[in-house]
Amino acid sequence: MRTALVYHEDMMATRLLWDDPECEIECPERLTTALGRLQQRGLEQRCLRLTAREASETELGLVHSPEYVALLRGTQALSTEELQALSGQFDAVYFHPSTFHCARLAAGAGLQLVDAVLTGAVHNGLALVRPPGHHSQRAAANGFCMFNNVAIAAKHAQQEHGLHRILIVDWDIHHGQGIQYIFEDDPSVLYFSWHRYEHGRFWPYLPESDADAVGQGRGRGFTVNLPWNQVGMGNADYVAAFLHVLLPLAFEFDPELVLVSAGFDSAIGDPEGGYHLESLSESVCMTVQALLGDPAPPLPGPMVPVHSALESIRSVRAAHAPHWMSLQQQDSAPVLSPSTCSPEGRASPPLPGGPEFKAAAAQATVALSPLLDQLHLCPTPPVRTAVALTPLDTALVLPPDVLHQEASSPKEETQAWASVLGFLGLAHHRLHKALAKDEAVTALGEILCLLDGILDGQVSSGLAATPAPAAAAAVDVATRHGLSRGAQRLLCVAVGQLDRPSDLADDGRTLWLSIRGKEAAALSMFHVSMPLPGTIGGFLNFALALVLPLAYGFQPDVVLLALGPAHGLWDSQAALLAALLRVPAGGRVLALLVEESTPQLAGVLARVLHGEAPPSLGPFCVASPGDKQALMHLRRQLESQWKMLQVAAPA
Repeated sequence: MRTALVYHEDMMATRLLWDDPECEIECPERLTTALGRLQQRGLEQRCLRLTAREASETELGLVHSPEYVALLRGTQALSTEELQALSGQFDAVYFHPSTFHCARLAAGAGLQLVDAVLTGAVHNGLALVRPPGHHSQRAAANGFCMFNNVAIAAKHAQQEHGLHRILIVDWDIHHGQGIQYIFEDDPSVLYFSWHRYEHGRFWPYLPESDADAVGQGRGRGFTVNLPWNQVGMGNADYVAAFLHVLLPLAFEFDPELVLVSAGFDSAIGDPEGGYHLESLSESVCMTVQALLGDPAPPLPGPMVPVHSALESIRSVRAAHAPHWMSLQQQDSAPVLSPSTCSPEGRASPPLPGGPEFKAAAAQATVALSPLLDQLHLCPTPPVRTAVALTPLDTALVLPPDVLHQEASSPKEETQAWASVLGFLGLAHHRLHKALAKDEAVTALGEILCLLDGILDGQVSSGLAATPAPAAAAAVDVATRHGLSRGAQRLLCVAVGQLDRPSDLADDGRTLWLSIRGKEAAALSMFHVSMPLPGTIGGFLNFALALVLPLAYGFQPDVVLLALGPAHGLWDSQAALLAALLRVPAGGRVLALLVEESTPQLAGVLARVLHGEAPPSLGPFCVASPGDKQALMHLRRQLESQWKMLQVAAPA
């Protein structure tokens, strides 16, 4: 996987030349600290380094008026007093003699990155830029933003590369109203923003930042605002927003390009509205690691969304249900009234130079320390992906750094596990018999060795094959072995003809999800059976609205993804499921195949476990009535116990 990193040292030139506590947080150290941390962690060296170029005035004109571009060009010749006077005409903005040059570099960095991705030079990348861009409008600077970098990149992708579907995700704590205004009537750009809103009391204090602002004209439904009305949203709230709003819309929209307006002032350790350098640099590093395909660390803390978050999610789903099939396929909810607080009631955030802000920053630093300690205690395993696929190896094309494992657990250990099944009674006699053959014992030894490597922190993820007659026995033994080796929570997603062991304790250490047949039943909180959906929409519904909420709520130490005989998944579905399950487990996934699987399936699974993107599922189509009914039945049974299943606040 090739990831580009685009920046230019000249973007560090602009700084505030007069006293202004509101603006002093937008400083050169935001770039120098982030870049230094990338270099310290060895991440810059793993990327394709691109030096940013200036965007031309023609390219700036894709979004901005000629008069506005001329105004910024003129700032190069202004005195400090004139720059300060001009800055006062805009909201939360300061100008510097180098502003025009830096802003053109920031916009040009985005253009270079788009070109590199769309020409196939890289898969993805990060443009490390200042000044930022998402508040900037056609003829106005706003909120430290001069040119709208992401909007210019999107227009460039449309005009120069002929794209027809672009998704913009804006995860800054502030609403990117500039991007919204530029594309609000354009159905070829889906704009999603979550942001602190507090019923209109948080900057930029706009009613059009609320959930009921869905776009204009042909663009209705393509502006998606998820307003946070409570301060301090946590991991569960953001994951719920991903699962129940962003991802369903993204899969239905099927974008040709995703652009992220990656403001990091919503990250832990930042007093929500300022730019905390330690939090910022850690966030940039984590983002680059994700782009490189490194497994993300597991999310700490209880996975229970707060009431206010669920209210916001319910509002945005209801506002967009008329426009998106994917939001019509689950339970529906009435539209909540939009926020009605008047601007007079808004509460201004503390100014960066004031004592309230300094106190908030100190508290944020204290909150960041435990997370950093956790990251240091969970180092990245030396081997990202290992495979034991001897019968399929000759036909596989894998990334060069995937480890082909030849080691195996001792034969005595695998035979001992086979004997355990024999002692468990008649129900396990068939499984014991399946493991009596030499090839099954050999495959089981390789599976257990891979699982040991994952649990010991030596391997992040693995892929192994077993003879089809021994598949159920291999999954049974792997589950018991993982628990015996200290796994506190093991998630098993068993697809096809693979039954849950009847004597497996229902004690909360295992969550068993069976995907097979036509049965939809919650046999217990930790044993759920569901049918295999027959359409793309049905598969996505089950994955995003059931499997993943359960996985995130369970917070597994390791995931066992078993594709047994007659599993029925397309290669692209299996790959997406494996890719999505990497995240709640911190990358620790062991996928099991039957040896009769195609090399194509084995190859795509190995690549997604290694961090590559899964292939497209193809055009979206709705779930069948039966699949919708099965999903709603399971959600009603389980959502009182698994809070991540909720898409609306309880009455």
